[in-house]
Amino acid sequence: MKRIFFAHIALFIVNLIYALNYTIAKDVMPEYIEPSGFILLRVLCGVFLFSFFYFLFIKESVEKKDFFRLALCGLFGVAINQLFFFEGLNLTTPINAAIIMTVNPVLVIIISALLIGEKITVKKIIGIVLGIIGAGALILNSGSVSFDNDFFIGNILVLINATSYAIYLVLVKGLMKKYNPLTVMFFVFLFGLFFVLPFGYQDLNSINLDSFTNDIYLKILFVVVCTTFIAYLLNAFALKSLNPSIVSIYIYLQPVLASVIAILYNSDTIDYVKIVSSIFIFIAVFLVSIPTKKVITN
Repeated sequence: MKRIFFAHIALFIVNLIYALNYTIAKDVMPEYIEPSGFILLRVLCGVFLFSFFYFLFIKESVEKKDFFRLALCGLFGVAINQLFFFEGLNLTTPINAAIIMTVNPVLVIIISALLIGEKITVKKIIGIVLGIIGAGALILNSGSVSFDNDFFIGNILVLINATSYAIYLVLVKGLMKKYNPLTVMFFVFLFGLFFVLPFGYQDLNSINLDSFTNDIYLKILFVVVCTTFIAYLLNAFALKSLNPSIVSIYIYLQPVLASVIAILYNSDTIDYVKIVSSIFIFIAVFLVSIPTKKVITN
């Protein structure tokens, strides 16, 4: 019970980081770093940080049969997930990206049912619907979705990102039960590096450090350390105790947390839409988090 409680705390922190990341990453791209170069920088730093802690504290061996699954996790969870999200965010608006990402929990539930036999319960369906309504209302309350054709490619890339991340959450669940989260993340990022390197090398090599300000350095540091290392590690920790569908439903907290941050900084105000939407989202998280009762037979 205590482990599950800390898993939920970890997910809350992860989605707080992601809520901040939408705007922070957008401020860096593409003026200072092109999206693919930024991803390569993230993955390189991720490999360094995860390998440092893995070799220093864990040194856990991995069975040969699990390397293919780790490689798939590197492809879907690091390469496709990060490349398509940053490229998509660079070509669309943060509001468009946030709205599209609300389909992620739906995809996770469907893929979980197909790949690992996780049951699709009525409570989960109701929770997902409430989450979409709440998150959608909150996001649209801060602006409007643009149907401009200029954003079409960016929107498609974000949708591919959402699908890829859903596949990753389901694939990595079994590995989390078997190995330490640091072990899994080290190998996932190591494989991810091989997939990302051909796409990001040129962009990373063309960075002009003379144009960087202290503010940009701090934002890059946030994305590299918090959004990459800390968020992935905490997500991995949560997956040891919780199902992928529970992990994914927390994405609906991101617009709530973004609104709270904006209110604290006096750049937004509380209104009935934010209150009602937040209630819907917390109910959604609660419903999806309720464990399925096992039928006991004699």
